[in-house]
Amino acid sequence: MLRTATVVVIGAGQAGLSAAHHLQRRGFVGLGPDGAGPSGGGDRSRSPGTYVVLDANPAPGGAWQHRWPSLTMATVNGIFDLPGRVQEPPDPDEPSRTAVPRYFTAYERELALPIHRPVRVSAVRRADDDPRGRLLVETSGGTWLARYVVNATGTWENPLLPRYPGQETFRGRQLHVRDYRDAAELAGLRVAIVGGGISGVQLLEEISRGASTFWYTRREPVFLEGEFEPETTGRAVIAQVTADAEAGRPGRSIASYTGLPATIPYVRAARERGVLSRRPMFVAIEPTGVREADGTLTPVDAILWATGFRPALSHLDPLYLHGPLAGIPVTGTRADREPRLHLIGFGPSQSTVGANRAGREAVGAIVTDLARQRDSALTSR
Repeated sequence: MLRTATVVVIGAGQAGLSAAHHLQRRGFVGLGPDGAGPSGGGDRSRSPGTYVVLDANPAPGGAWQHRWPSLTMATVNGIFDLPGRVQEPPDPDEPSRTAVPRYFTAYERELALPIHRPVRVSAVRRADDDPRGRLLVETSGGTWLARYVVNATGTWENPLLPRYPGQETFRGRQLHVRDYRDAAELAGLRVAIVGGGISGVQLLEEISRGASTFWYTRREPVFLEGEFEPETTGRAVIAQVTADAEAGRPGRSIASYTGLPATIPYVRAARERGVLSRRPMFVAIEPTGVREADGTLTPVDAILWATGFRPALSHLDPLYLHGPLAGIPVTGTRADREPRLHLIGFGPSQSTVGANRAGREAVGAIVTDLARQRDSALTSR
């Protein structure tokens, strides 16, 4: 069954919920799974259009519902309020995997947002050659025909797993942070932890309390001494990330722009206990361990890849969005090679505050486009 909406939002994490809020605020009518209004129709006579939100997760919470239990509200970098609703002060000891989904659930319920789940998007295609035509959004629950697509799929579904010679011969356990649950599963083992980002350091500190750890990074980590200043350091970082996104350069980890905040409690704890000792990347993996750059073998029982994620955008491949630098060039939130597509929670809007702003920006651009098209149609009559 082919259903039609003015805007299809893909993903219901922070960025997707922000976009849904602003669409609703601008008067767009939410549609049910069958393409009708939430209560069987809905008054569309004064609306600029219709919208739906498609989410692959079984429940509210975005990727937060999948985080490891030891990631508490005290150790996350902060969750910015969703637009229009202030959070209750969080319990610092509560796992983020329960606290954030509870907040998102209440938000969805209060706004009565038209979120359909679990619905997985397999492909977004152009319906025809008309640059003002429609986009086909193919999903596990059927196909939607949309004038605009707002993509808010984040990164959780696309973990970055580097390849090293001999990796398939390793007899121990290999896992990505996406698969990590708690330090008890690695207690008593010799564990290689790979990655110089915030997650890598947090898990290094946690796992090292019950295991022998070896920390590997490609580059010497840069520690940010003193407090992170949003009005100075923050603005400079956003400018760098924006420049990379607009040029179409592949995304990098946030830590590669900001450095590692040395004042975070788990960074201080790791440093005080002497486990914050970085090794250059090993050159190969063997059945019983890793081969160091100097040729020696370090025996390990497990390798934890804290190597980050990349944007989960494979469903957009039919649109051929990539530029010559291998990334997807954007202007604001709009994809340069497909102006009907907006990417939010992407590039400079990966933070929770950035995702909020990107949702508002994408909806504002869509509203402006629609108004311009209506004015053009009236003028041509």
